[in-house]
Amino acid sequence: MKVGDILRKKTARIATVRMNETVAIAAQLMRASNVSALVVKDVVRTEGNTAVGMFTERDVVRAIAEHGAAGINIKVSQLISVQQLVSCTSNDTLEDVRHLMNKHHIRHLPVIDDYSLCGVISIRDISTAFDDEVTAAARAVPA
Repeated sequence: MKVGDILRKKTARIATVRMNETVAIAAQLMRASNVSALVVKDVVRTEGNTAVGMFTERDVVRAIAEHGAAGINIKVSQLISVQQLVSCTSNDTLEDVRHLMNKHHIRHLPVIDDYSLCGVISIRDISTAFDDEVTAAARAVPA
């Protein structure tokens, strides 16, 4: 199964936050969108709107743990690593993406095709897809 197979079943809306927003705004966006991660975007004059990282619930917890209540006023850009965006494409297999997530100790990946953000895949999406395959295979076996 490929990443694109999962994206076709998900909502087309991608929850994003700009780099210069605060942790408080990002947390509100996650709650409003009912997601645990946001794609961080930056406006780059030469490239337009560019995905530069992921902001997750872990980042919210880290900001508050390290800075107390003042952590909600920290900029998203101060908490994400923008050196190397880890991403995948819709043509990648779920096994490859799962390996990539394990290697980088992450649970969400932006899906980028031809330099365009087309979705986000989570470890939960992958686990559900594998569970669905096992269930379908069990049903296909004659009793």
